[in-house]
Amino acid sequence: MAVYEAPGVYYERADARTPVIGAVRTDVAGFVGLAPRGPVDEAVPVESFRQFQAHFGPFSGSAFLAYAVRGFFENGGRRCWIARVASREAGRGCETAQAMFRAPGSHDDLWRVAASSPGVWGNNLQVRFVATHLAQTLSIPGDSTERASVVGSVAGFLRGTLVRVRQPGVPGFALKVVSAVDPVESTLAWVNSDEEARLPYDSPLTGFDPDRPLVFESIEYTLTVRQSGVVMFLRERLSVIPEHPQYGPHVLPKLVNPADLQWQRVLPPTPNPVVIEETRDEDDLSTIVELDVPDQYVRLAGGADGLSALATYDFVGEPVSPLDSDDARTLKRRGLQALAEIDEVAVVAIPDIHIRPIVPPAKAPLPPCVPDPCLPLPEGLSEPVTEELSTELPPVFSLDDIFRVQSAMVALCEDLRDRIAVLDAPFTAAGDETLGPAVIRNWRSRFDSTYAALYYPWIRVSDPLRTASGLTRDIPPGGHIAGQYARGDFEVGVHKAPANVALAWTQDVTASVPAASHGLLNSIGVNVLLALAGRGTRVMGARTMSTDAPRFFVNVRRLLMMVEKAIHLSTQWAVFEPNDWTTRAKIHLSISSFLVELWQRGALAGSTADAAFFVRCDDTNNPPADRADGRLLAEVGVAPSIPFEFVVLRVGRQANEFEIQELHRMGGR
Repeated sequence: MAVYEAPGVYYERADARTPVIGAVRTDVAGFVGLAPRGPVDEAVPVESFRQFQAHFGPFSGSAFLAYAVRGFFENGGRRCWIARVASREAGRGCETAQAMFRAPGSHDDLWRVAASSPGVWGNNLQVRFVATHLAQTLSIPGDSTERASVVGSVAGFLRGTLVRVRQPGVPGFALKVVSAVDPVESTLAWVNSDEEARLPYDSPLTGFDPDRPLVFESIEYTLTVRQSGVVMFLRERLSVIPEHPQYGPHVLPKLVNPADLQWQRVLPPTPNPVVIEETRDEDDLSTIVELDVPDQYVRLAGGADGLSALATYDFVGEPVSPLDSDDARTLKRRGLQALAEIDEVAVVAIPDIHIRPIVPPAKAPLPPCVPDPCLPLPEGLSEPVTEELSTELPPVFSLDDIFRVQSAMVALCEDLRDRIAVLDAPFTAAGDETLGPAVIRNWRSRFDSTYAALYYPWIRVSDPLRTASGLTRDIPPGGHIAGQYARGDFEVGVHKAPANVALAWTQDVTASVPAASHGLLNSIGVNVLLALAGRGTRVMGARTMSTDAPRFFVNVRRLLMMVEKAIHLSTQWAVFEPNDWTTRAKIHLSISSFLVELWQRGALAGSTADAAFFVRCDDTNNPPADRADGRLLAEVGVAPSIPFEFVVLRVGRQANEFEIQELHRMGGR
């Protein structure tokens, strides 16, 4: 406490505000699946379908992921995390297309130029380096020395600039690196006057006549990247000197893990098509070299998608132990485990475990280009580029494989307690109207969890690929369902049951469900999708896969997850606070205020706040013995608002008039 000695008026700030608990987002989805490109086993956040395509490529006949993500955004989703999976099996796993570049007259590689992510897509990239001399100047004889040269202009020269030195009339040239630039004295230093700031390349400039002017030309490189013959990327002023600010491997580096950005809640930048890696040893970096630049484009090679050897382990991985080495962590961190690290994910779906791959159609070759004889022949006319298409297809997974992956999804959700798994029915059930209900009942009996919801059947959407199989494609509905979750959260709240809302971007369902079968499936916790005439395709069920509480609804589970997580995150301030009634009163007040707000929004049942929830954090549940051990207990109970499932209109005749009564029957009553 401040001690005041001189008389006067003093200002003190006393913040008596009770810590506030705010609701956390429950709309963020996480998808695991297959894609033509993008980082493998690393979660990447996207906030639109165009951003998804920028990172992971277009629609593919070998994957459902793009369809699920588009369905998510079409139905109201605003943010999701994507984890691309691929096989890492030696010889059959995913590989990154690359090409090597070396110094003139050398057999040692200098740079490795690789596609930004694995996949066959990288084999369609062509790269070309062009040496440029953007900065040129002349030395002033008489004022220059071997350690520094006085020049006419230092514009364009930086510390670390590679310079070609030549003297008119003298054959040959020398390579030097600028160690320092003095714009006031117009001097380029070859040996830095500050010994601590010297570069490994510092050496006097010798071998030329000091009484004649020298020509200095900077050496930098312009990188052009073409994909399937179309220029898509250009980067200028790349340098081969590590100390230069435009050093190639620093300007186009390997991608960092986008999951590291989750706390800043920012999106990773759209990746460049290629990355540059230094292949020389650290001991060789002090050697001054140029880059051997061919006159034509160099095509990257060696890219592979890693689809044919896919296994369930690639989708789910396994938990990481604190004792694991870095290599072991990398091997275990697959698909689902990459999403486990993202705390804001609240809905999980893996559509591609149900993949039914479509063989990509063969593209007809383009007709040859015949130059107009009346026009001059364009210079640099190149041969047409043949696009390499991926012919590798993923396997069709068995029911045991699908169960293994979905079981891992449910186990992860139960362990983390902050997300729910959206399970899609197997194709054997979704595509058969006769036997489908029986198959899905058997499938439903394999699970028992309030952290998962099962949806049946699949949906039919317009196919942007327009393949020979038709204009539509049957896909799992998980992405559309996750989008409907998000839409309800934004429009009403997490307590709104995600059902009876028309799904966008749907044409039909793959199997019709009669009313009798619908009632049977709903009673066991299978959420049925129906194509209703004039009302579109709607989800007519909102139950979890719990057998102990067969009418435990999805919105109830998600509401409780949100309440638990919000209270957990917003009460961390109480650790190491004084163990007295003031701290307990603050916790009681902050939790009660949070629950009152939920009750006022309709998330909790009850005509009064006391009937909707209770919060107990006083001497009755915090005896002196517990307080002496440093424990504080807060008991919270809520009455979630349960949706109406059955609305009955009774129409009957009474005397000479009709009487209509409307009765509501709530699930769980």
